[in-house]
Amino acid sequence: MILVTGATGQFGKSTIDFLLKKGISSTNIIALVRDEKKAADLKDKGVVLRIGDYDNYTSLVNAFKGVEKLLFVSGSDIFKRLEQHQNVVNAAKEARVQQIVYTSFQGKNETESSPLWLVTQSHLQTETWLKESRIDYTILKNTLYLDFVPAFLGEKVLETGVIYLPAGNGKVGAVLRSEMAEATANILTSANQAGKTYRFTSHEAFSYQEVAQHLSEITGKTINYISPTADEYAKTLTEFGVPAEFIGLFSSFAVAQANGELEMVGSDLEQLLGRKPTSVKTFLNQVYSPSIN
Repeated sequence: MILVTGATGQFGKSTIDFLLKKGISSTNIIALVRDEKKAADLKDKGVVLRIGDYDNYTSLVNAFKGVEKLLFVSGSDIFKRLEQHQNVVNAAKEARVQQIVYTSFQGKNETESSPLWLVTQSHLQTETWLKESRIDYTILKNTLYLDFVPAFLGEKVLETGVIYLPAGNGKVGAVLRSEMAEATANILTSANQAGKTYRFTSHEAFSYQEVAQHLSEITGKTINYISPTADEYAKTLTEFGVPAEFIGLFSSFAVAQANGELEMVGSDLEQLLGRKPTSVKTFLNQVYSPSIN
């Protein structure tokens, strides 16, 4: 039995879809959900539903019983993540789960000096707990989702003609969430994965200057890239009414990129997919091409 946590989220749900496409019987897939009503589509596909919550240790132990492989999708609440992740690992040990595949994060700077330390810290600690758990583990060091790039650009980027982000000339090897999920399904259905660490990143990294150039070519409009300081960025977005938590998160990723912390490329994802991941230019064309929109 394969159990997928965060099954109503986009990564978890997408991984389940790829497992089904690979011929895994729906009766051998368990979706961990907090609310069955939000998982009606999974139930319709024949996927087994179990109720569980990262904040409720007992619910996790009960949900994990009889599970051979556990896809542990990291929690989305950064401030509660450490305690939640400890619950998941300990519950998996108590329920005698045989293998855990964990969605972690990668950056060149994994120290307190990184603007992404709040994000990175809980992932590093979870990796340590997994290595100490005596459960077979596989760690997926995920990069930024390519899907998030439009959010960094802003919904009015084509109207303003400006990308305003403190990312400097830094680059990022972002890839599509769906391609990470597809690779994850391939790992879950393959043997000999214990102790392995995969780095999910593209074969090429890009800057926001390159994004501006691609957008200009795709739309026929002149798109300029301006890289303010983090303080200028925060002040401007605050004036436009953007919530502080979003400003902080976007700024942290942008500054980390400016510092070169996200400029990582590799072939792990390509090898698991059997093809090159979708390029940023192809993705931008899919999102912003006038012929599509």
